[in-house]
Amino acid sequence: MPGNTRTGGVLEAMILPALDRGGYQHRAQVVIGDRMGCGRHVVDVIAERDGCQLLVSVKWQQVSGTAEQKVPFEVICLMDAIERGPYAKAYLVLGGEGWKLRKFYVDGGLNRFLAVADRVEILTLEGFVAKANSGRL
Repeated sequence: MPGNTRTGGVLEAMILPALDRGGYQHRAQVVIGDRMGCGRHVVDVIAERDGCQLLVSVKWQQVSGTAEQKVPFEVICLMDAIERGPYAKAYLVLGGEGWKLRKFYVDGGLNRFLAVADRVEILTLEGFVAKANSGRL
């Protein structure tokens, strides 16, 4: 199944309604610049509340595969977008059951190699929805 199909369904069914309930305005599938030599950088959502813009990137991994290897690069791209743009923070949301490294990523394992905790937060889908629902992004 193409990556966009599953992520798109999760976005529409869970992410956007949670942002609505949390009082965030949002735009989906937004080009925010270039992805370090790899073409356009499209984020799944830009959420905004009280003048604060937040980036949201959703990665879906139903079965074990290569998406886990893409997480560090996505974090670097999000950090770059924050440094170049008006964004206060970014969230990388990991959905699906196929993540072998989910606990490593969600528990801040990348911080040992990249100082990202204050700018890019990696959350499970459930964790993001809970934060967004309550307006605590």
